Amino acid sequence: MTGDQFSIKEAMLFSQRIAQLSKALWKTIEKDWQQWIKPYDLNINEHHILWIAYHLKGASISDVAKFGVMHVSTAFNFSKKLEERGLLQFSKKENDKRNTYIQITEDGEKILLELMESFNPSTNTIFQGAMPIRNLYGKFPEFIELMAVIRNIYGDDFVKIFEKSFNNIETEFTEDDGKIKKLSLENEHS
Repeated sequence: MTGDQFSIKEAMLFSQRIAQLSKALWKTIEKDWQQWIKPYDLNINEHHILWIAYHLKGASISDVAKFGVMHVSTAFNFSKKLEERGLLQFSKKENDKRNTYIQITEDGEKILLELMESFNPSTNTIFQGAMPIRNLYGKFPEFIELMAVIRNIYGDDFVKIFEKSFNNIETEFTEDDGKIKKLSLENEHS
């Protein structure tokens, strides 16, 4: 045992369980995600960047890298491709010339909203895999312990942005005829 009262064997088993479970989940998530965004000629990084720009109402490339869990050069290069397609707009701030900022364009928002509307739970393997748990317990699995681990790795800001994007969906969107739709401005404020 070490001073922290765990054995090396216990630490290795925990780390390997997480690694192997994460790899198995990621493989399925990646396939689901790629199939979902394929009709819009986006890759996962591009979709994630649009998502971040939308929910942060603009972001620095550094913020995109941090919250998109990608290298700054990856965030910049994929953002540049989105700008070339007219889905993002680059800018500098008067008081901050060192950082490059992105803002989702009307066309970018349109694609993101169409993607949300096209989401089909029946084709999402992870969702389908969680349904037996929901059917048994009346709710989807919760990730409180996993979120605590993520918070310890990436910090409070990461978790706040993570939660903000999902809170935005809770408050700014509705379900209509089996599709996710953005609430109109007058409905958002009532």
